[in-house]
Amino acid sequence: MVVIAKKLKKGTEKKRSIMTKATSYEKAKAKAHKGKHIGGPGKEDYRRGNVKGEVKNRKTPVTKPELKKMITEKGIKEVESKAGFTKPAKEYRNKYQPKVKLFQKGKPIPKKKPKKKK
Repeated sequence: MVVIAKKLKKGTEKKRSIMTKATSYEKAKAKAHKGKHIGGPGKEDYRRGNVKGEVKNRKTPVTKPELKKMITEKGIKEVESKAGFTKPAKEYRNKYQPKVKLFQKGKPIPKKKPKKKK
């Protein structure tokens, strides 16, 4: 029984440290956006008045389906991503959700107006 407990403890140490880093990054970004950290599964990461924000701390950029799901299901108005966003995700925001703000490493990603065809 003691051996099993030690094995579980070793496996959870790394997971716990990763989760602690992610939570501390979320808290730092919430503070940078002048919001209150909420967190938890299925909830926004921070809130500032009526504005809900989501923080993504990972190596891969946020894709269009992920962004769409965050906006429609959670009602997110600000998304901060360390790795950035894919081109289709940016295009989706520009065309269908212009009120949503995207940030990469603390800097806002500007909205580009779609080019008119002649």
